[in-house]
Amino acid sequence: MSSPTAAVLLIGNELLSGRTADANLNYIARRMTDIGIKLAECRVIRDDVDTIADNVNDLRAKHTYVFTTGGIGPTHDDITMESIAKAFGVRVERYDEVAEAFTKHYAALNKPTTAATFKMADFPAGAELIHNSATHAPGAKMENVYIFAGIPNIMQAMLEAVIPTLTQGDTIYTHSIDAFISESQAAEALENVQNDFSSLDIGSYPFKEGERFGTSLVTRGTNQKDVDKSFSAIKTFLEGLGAEVRG
Repeated sequence: MSSPTAAVLLIGNELLSGRTADANLNYIARRMTDIGIKLAECRVIRDDVDTIADNVNDLRAKHTYVFTTGGIGPTHDDITMESIAKAFGVRVERYDEVAEAFTKHYAALNKPTTAATFKMADFPAGAELIHNSATHAPGAKMENVYIFAGIPNIMQAMLEAVIPTLTQGDTIYTHSIDAFISESQAAEALENVQNDFSSLDIGSYPFKEGERFGTSLVTRGTNQKDVDKSFSAIKTFLEGLGAEVRG
């Protein structure tokens, strides 16, 4: 069975300006790995209707799933719903059940609702709502496009709400080991292992601990026997290099 693929579209001028550090991509990537969906692509784009719509249309044609984060709040620059409506060629419409839920929620808190509040009840026509445990404001789904909030804990709740509905791929097995050698010392032997196990993703990632430099070597794939064999080959060549290892 081939694994489904996914793409992430991180939306927000604040990400591109450096004012906000993204915390969503790593979470999505790890959860996709958990369920055997290959995260194949990520883009970071500005708050612009045409830019968002064009990227959504490109990605949804290429991948099984597209996850967008950001731009679904109550402010003037929260334009993701409008942009995705444009991508699908539909209007934005108010979902009365969401507006009513907001009215009841704020009444219970003795707070007034505003036009900005009700903006969070507007969705592309035909969208399925993504109710979640973190907020009264739902996300939404249009075909294979999932529209999530940018605030990390809310995004995570929305993602967890939809994971049971996703088509999961093959289990991805992984092994990793840390070696206190440079990437260049391991490069040739690691390339040989990759050539022997071409169906696997094998990589090296440098790190530093105090004054010591090292390299993490990782092998990943859907065939557990090949992953185990490739990991044994990595350990063997590290031993031959006399490397101090951990893991």
